[in-house]
Amino acid sequence: MGLLGTMAAVLAPPHRAGRPFIAAGVALAVFGLFAWHPLIWAGIVAALVCWFFFRDPERVPSPLRGAVLAAADGRIILVDQATPPPELGLGAEPRWRIATFLSVLNVHVNRVPAHGTVTAIAYRAGKFFNAADARAGEANERNAVALRLADGRDMAVVQISGLIARRILCDLRDGDTVTAGARFGIIRFGSRTDIFLPHGVTPVVSVGQTAVGGETVMALLQAS
Repeated sequence: MGLLGTMAAVLAPPHRAGRPFIAAGVALAVFGLFAWHPLIWAGIVAALVCWFFFRDPERVPSPLRGAVLAAADGRIILVDQATPPPELGLGAEPRWRIATFLSVLNVHVNRVPAHGTVTAIAYRAGKFFNAADARAGEANERNAVALRLADGRDMAVVQISGLIARRILCDLRDGDTVTAGARFGIIRFGSRTDIFLPHGVTPVVSVGQTAVGGETVMALLQAS
């Protein structure tokens, strides 16, 4: 990504979930005009920080047929075999999982990993360990989504809260038809996303790589 691309990403319009926070910063700055001038700068800084956190740049999904795309920006911290969240009803047999950690500097808009139909959405309350902690996948608050692919196979994407994240937003509904790379939600202020691949599909990424939501290819469905 060149300089212009980087600037466009940083200056991208904010996700709708961030607009109340940005408006609050602007309101604080306006209030400072009449009450106490240092509040002007505090409000401006708060509004800019919230704009940066909630930025929502456009992404160009890979043209590869059957590509499973990253569900979020961030660093891949786990590539292992694990059981999908039991609340989705996808069975107890382990399958490949790819976990991506989002720091407060990453774009936090979540993206659909593959074309399919939503067959289940399950929210579960939990703790708020650091999202990079090994316990986070099982213990933290999460919202899990099951997808049925065109060939009948199932996969899942899980939004997991982090140490300071306290709000998971998911725009999907049971029965929705979704497209790879499309926006589907956001997690406020630091988090993690896990992708559980269909049986027989293996990852093409490794721990330590940086993922770009909606663009980075995590696996190929034809590899089954």
